[in-house]
Amino acid sequence: MDFAFDARTEELRTRLLTFMDEHIYPSEEIAREQRSLLADPWGTPAVVEELKAEARRQGLWNLFFVDDPNLPGAGYGAGLSNLQYAPLAELTGRSPELAPTALNCAAPDTGNMEVLAQFGSEEQRKQWLEPLLAGEIRSAFAMTEPEVASSDATNIRTSIRREGDEYVINGRKWYISGAMNPACAVFIVMGKTDPDGADPRRQQSMVLVPRDTPGVEVRRAMRVYGYEDHSHGGHAEVVFDNIRVPVSHLIGEEGGGFAIAQARLGPGRIHHCMRLIGMAERAIELMCRRAVGRATFGKPLAEQGVVQNWIADARVTVEQLRLLVLKTAWLMDTVGNRGAHTEIQAIKIATPRAVVDIIDSAVQLYGAGGISQDFPLAELWASARTLRLADGPDEVHQRSLARRELKKYR
Repeated sequence: MDFAFDARTEELRTRLLTFMDEHIYPSEEIAREQRSLLADPWGTPAVVEELKAEARRQGLWNLFFVDDPNLPGAGYGAGLSNLQYAPLAELTGRSPELAPTALNCAAPDTGNMEVLAQFGSEEQRKQWLEPLLAGEIRSAFAMTEPEVASSDATNIRTSIRREGDEYVINGRKWYISGAMNPACAVFIVMGKTDPDGADPRRQQSMVLVPRDTPGVEVRRAMRVYGYEDHSHGGHAEVVFDNIRVPVSHLIGEEGGGFAIAQARLGPGRIHHCMRLIGMAERAIELMCRRAVGRATFGKPLAEQGVVQNWIADARVTVEQLRLLVLKTAWLMDTVGNRGAHTEIQAIKIATPRAVVDIIDSAVQLYGAGGISQDFPLAELWASARTLRLADGPDEVHQRSLARRELKKYR
């Protein structure tokens, strides 16, 4: 495994570093100020649209879309491999509120675009994928439900019942990322088309539901540790009350929802971990700046042994995590997502947990400032901690990974 950056990655990385310094970081406070003045608090600040236009002009657009010639829909992205995209996604993680959106590389749109590219019909790609690729609309993925343990997708209760040429959908979802954004034009809804089927993993299907469909109610915004999480377009509770969509809105085949979800979540998990490393790097940078600029008990924080330990441990941890993420990306490129199953689970377990600890040390170093709105640490902590639940909680991945290990000895 050779993890040296190739020429194209190095060139894109250099350009993205400049873009971050010249456009993203200076726009963070501007975006917050503009958002506070919007008539719709979930709308998009003008500076975000300006960043998107500049990123597209510079060719820093849809970088996430790994083109696999063996899959339908190849050719939509920048033609990068997972290994090439990893260091670029890491940089965007340093400003999770702005950078992923500016580059059209933000969840949940990334996963939804991959689903449409791999499993959508020509008509579905034309209607929804193309405007998503252009950054003209946003989307949401409606899977999690409040009444059941959604960490086990076979528990999903939302009903998708066929009546003639239509599907009738009833259900209640929550923490549906992106749904509060008025630019969110379509939901990918996971529900059961065959609730009594013998195979619990063939009961589910995915259906495209336009936001303006009668019966779709975006009921309320769900907060994340008290934050509204505008970077993801908010997280909503959504009710689908006897809504009707054409049968042509089915993605793939009936009973294919579980498999599509697994295909969607593999790349999503590694993208989150790539960005988490960038979040950790920013926390380390903030720690170091604070340590050399503050003094306690007669000497700089940088000379306090406990602070040195925090910084050293954080550096060691980030280097370990980065290598594991790069190995996973390399395996996804060389043997496919199935071949990288163990590593995908390993990074999903290890990365959020470790990054939470690094950010927590930075919060401790900043004292009251660390939990305030004046620094990004509190929001970074909340985001990283949430990722121990998103895309499957730690325990689900630990269970699966342990079973694979034990299988070798049975």
